[in-house]
Amino acid sequence: MKHEFDIDIDVALIWFHFYQLGIAFLLSIPIAINRENKSEGAGLRTFPLVAISCCAFMLVAMDVYSTSEDAEARVMYGIITGIGFIGGGAIIKQSKNVRGTATAAGIWLTGAIGVSVAYARYEIAIVLSLIGFLLFQFADPVKSKYKADNP
Repeated sequence: MKHEFDIDIDVALIWFHFYQLGIAFLLSIPIAINRENKSEGAGLRTFPLVAISCCAFMLVAMDVYSTSEDAEARVMYGIITGIGFIGGGAIIKQSKNVRGTATAAGIWLTGAIGVSVAYARYEIAIVLSLIGFLLFQFADPVKSKYKADNP
């Protein structure tokens, strides 16, 4: 027995979502490259996957729950909580030192980039990407100097 499905495929919508997921991906790359070069954990795979996954979850929620802002908000709350859980796994405590908090914050930041792109708030996503990259790229020398001046 052959089953036929009546699927109404909106090709323009597919390309628009591909475009949005691509933007989320590209905006996460500067942060991912920095973390790849400076850490031994999350990097070129993790950060883009977080950004596009968060974007995809929100795109699906916006489509499925288009009549319920409360349902969309619950999906966003779930994303925020889930990303916090993933980021928590990046934090390592060794005696008096704690490592990975910046990486965890970066993971959370790329989640916010993905959600911003899903809502077509590209200006927010661009600013988040730029600030995140600049902080990761240039804060280390300032932090090192501060630690040296304040033992």
